[in-house]
Amino acid sequence: MNKARLEAFSDGVIAIIITIMVLEFKVPHGDQLADLLPLWPVFLSYVLSFANVGIYWANHHHLLHATKHVNGSILMGNLNLLFWLSLMPFTTAWVGENHFAAMPMAVYAFDLSMCAVAYTILVFQIIHAHGKESLIAEAIGNDSKGKISLAAYVFAIPLALLGLPIVSGLLILAVACMWMVPDRRIERKLGSQ
Repeated sequence: MNKARLEAFSDGVIAIIITIMVLEFKVPHGDQLADLLPLWPVFLSYVLSFANVGIYWANHHHLLHATKHVNGSILMGNLNLLFWLSLMPFTTAWVGENHFAAMPMAVYAFDLSMCAVAYTILVFQIIHAHGKESLIAEAIGNDSKGKISLAAYVFAIPLALLGLPIVSGLLILAVACMWMVPDRRIERKLGSQ
């Protein structure tokens, strides 16, 4: 099957996810800069989630760019990823509204963990469909960055539940910062052909 519809659908869903997240901002009742101060947790959670969703979008774009065709397993794997990403507006709002409290942070970290698992499954399904000797398999390699990210997200869950939600949030921020350095594995492989 052609991958164009998968790309278009995914881009549309991710755009909606980001739009829904920004709608959580409530306009303050007042015209002073100080009236914005109570919104800092909501804003901070939005920035972190925007970065995470943006990172997934960029990596998803590169992944699909190197994908030659899709099948039913890839379609379902992609839907799995979009499902977990679609929960980001909810978990983001819960974290922001509750000032990064323990349980909302644990649920947020769980959602990010499931996004990472879903992305890993999608990569596996694409490699399986294209073969272990394919360009995409070579580009992904052992995916140490992905494994580190997943481990960090999973570790952030008990950190939050143990009363260290800020440490959990900093760990999640560290993962986002790690991915802000663009992952050029696929670009390099595509450029070498």
